[in-house]
Amino acid sequence: MNSMQQVSLFDPLELPCGVVLKNRILKSAMSDSLGDGTGTPSDAQIRLYERWAEGGLAAAIIGEVQGDPRFAEKPGNLVLRPDADIARFQALARAGSVNHAQLWMQLGHAGAMAFPPISTPKGPSVLDLPGLTCGALSLDEVRALPGEFARTARLARELGFGGVQIHAAHGLLLCQFLSPLFNSRADAYGGSIENRMRLTLEVVEAVRAAVGPDFPVAIKLNATDQLEGGFDAADALTVVRALDGTSVDLIDISGGTYFPGAKSASAGSGSGPYFLGFAERARELTTKPLMVTGGFKKRTQAEDALRRGAAAIGLARALVLHPDLPENWRAGRMPEPHFPKFAKPPEGGITAWYTMRLADLGEDREPRETMDLDAVLQTYNARDEARIPLWKARFGI
Repeated sequence: MNSMQQVSLFDPLELPCGVVLKNRILKSAMSDSLGDGTGTPSDAQIRLYERWAEGGLAAAIIGEVQGDPRFAEKPGNLVLRPDADIARFQALARAGSVNHAQLWMQLGHAGAMAFPPISTPKGPSVLDLPGLTCGALSLDEVRALPGEFARTARLARELGFGGVQIHAAHGLLLCQFLSPLFNSRADAYGGSIENRMRLTLEVVEAVRAAVGPDFPVAIKLNATDQLEGGFDAADALTVVRALDGTSVDLIDISGGTYFPGAKSASAGSGSGPYFLGFAERARELTTKPLMVTGGFKKRTQAEDALRRGAAAIGLARALVLHPDLPENWRAGRMPEPHFPKFAKPPEGGITAWYTMRLADLGEDREPRETMDLDAVLQTYNARDEARIPLWKARFGI
């Protein structure tokens, strides 16, 4: 289903729901961890998304917004439910939509990967592994999940957000259901890939019913979770084929998992975009617009991805380093952003470095240039520790 029509990064993109994005550059979801510890947007978070919108992108996606505080990925996540601080969420929606940008909310549920100090992790099946222990969701709990995702999506639309993305990647709950490594259920949600993807398809249907036909509903899907015996490309292509028959507006192709000790998304992928080869295979199975996320370091790489069938490009770390990169590219400046190189980083150190840089951006200060990742990781972890009692007090956990 390839098209011979050539598009550029700054051509508009019309989604199946009728919404038009002003260009093809999106800020892919990251766990920015800038909530205030009670699930509420902080001033720094509001300013951060305003800066990205001012920088010329088409849309930014807020990572890991929880509908249920019992299964958060971090105590810096946002929690959107009826008793949330509505005015603060509305302020975030307004800030992130300046300059004709859109701000989309990623609908999250960490499941087995929920942060233990503020949760009791539960996934598709019981797990007792080094670094990961969780209980199993009951059948009633599983059947309730599509409605929970849908309620959060409806609130997002009511508060002025421009779209939602269903998170089915990176080892979080829906990805856990897709993976035979995490999912050993014997009911209708386990076994074959047709059963393992059942919950994801039910969530898509419920979210669409909640937000109506003219509101963007995207989904983030792993090309592979890069774990032996886990979710692989063959299963992922089966899911893509099934999604072609749904009302999703954009399939965001990513990969990897937060499973302790797992390979990073970049492992074995060379120096270019990580999942473009998979996206080319997926392009033959669906007419849905595909967004490719991960590994874009040059404008030429992004343009090549569009020539090879991608409809949009997801940038993350490049926009942490240069929040106005889209405008620079549009003006013909900075074709190759500078990326720092780290020697022997500690586990989690690079993620912590980029995450703390987001805090600097949101506070309009010059980013700290330290390369001491051990010190950065200590600051990052201390911030989470300080938020744990705030989260517990707010949500009675």
